[in-house]
Amino acid sequence: MRPDEFLRALAQLPPPLHDRVLILRPYTRATRCDDCQGIGDAVHLALTAAHYDELTSADELLGTAERLAAAHAEHAPPRPDQQRGRGRVARWSQAAGPLVAATDARWKGRAGGIGYVVSDGHYGLLGRGTGRLDPTGRSRVLVDELRAVDYLLGGYDEVPAGMTVLLDSLTAVRYLHRWQAGETDAMPAGYSLRRRRWSDKPTLVRLAEQVARRPDLTFAHVKGHSGHALNEAANGLSHMARRRREESFDLRPRAHALVDAFLRDWHANATL
Repeated sequence: MRPDEFLRALAQLPPPLHDRVLILRPYTRATRCDDCQGIGDAVHLALTAAHYDELTSADELLGTAERLAAAHAEHAPPRPDQQRGRGRVARWSQAAGPLVAATDARWKGRAGGIGYVVSDGHYGLLGRGTGRLDPTGRSRVLVDELRAVDYLLGGYDEVPAGMTVLLDSLTAVRYLHRWQAGETDAMPAGYSLRRRRWSDKPTLVRLAEQVARRPDLTFAHVKGHSGHALNEAANGLSHMARRRREESFDLRPRAHALVDAFLRDWHANATL
């Protein structure tokens, strides 16, 4: 089940089932843990049953998932760093202050990368290539700057209220502000709106609709390569993700160490 399908199914559930599925959601993500996969399969079956108004069956299947999760309690649910490209430096999870994130994108030749970092230690990085059916269009860097924001927001079951997101692309910030103002049809030049195989909506269309529903989020511009700790961390992650498309190296420990170093600087000198 794709993430967008899961969220639609979740929204259609009655409150008791909704709350139980939300608790079990970490088990529905890709993982190398066989037990976790079994729990996730039971949750997906429960959602399918609920879709066909078989609420009794959905309740029973969720009960099965909950029993399996309880039996697996000696192991933690799938961690964020087991999800695609995501991780967390745990020692910053209880850091004081407002929640601030930075995103960035990088493109060179036929390979690109996106990255984000959050003041609470969360981070993510993804590399991407291009091909004949690439829907990006001629605004490649801008589109990837916005994809990085979607990647950030997609890392949360519920995006924290009041989060500030910093970008070093002023044009991307302007699009986000237009979407918040309701101009969700505004898209970068050349961006294809054709149906995707992996989602019923293109990434930026989905992002625009989400941003329009979240006036509490703040999107702000920060000057790139100016020594801003969060921006430098996001830039480093996007660069690392792009390089990983062409080189072989141990990505995860390098990303973790980079984020930890810049967050140490950020929390020592915290300012937007």
